[in-house]
Amino acid sequence: MKAADARGMSPDQLNDELAKLKKEQFNLRFQKATGQMEKTARVKQVRRDIARIKTIAAEKAAGKKG
Repeated sequence: MKAADARGMSPDQLNDELAKLKKEQFNLRFQKATGQMEKTARVKQVRRDIARIKTIAAEKAAGKKG
């Protein structure tokens, strides 16, 4: 996900996307623990997407425009 894509979302959409990413992160942790993980780079990508969404949500809550 790109920052420009996330900035175009409403706060509700951001929360939905955040929940989806957290669920994926949870599933990736289980895959790693059971040795079934195929795409190890996805862990880093999901973690950064979560941080990106949280940052943009905080900016919108503070009233900043991006």
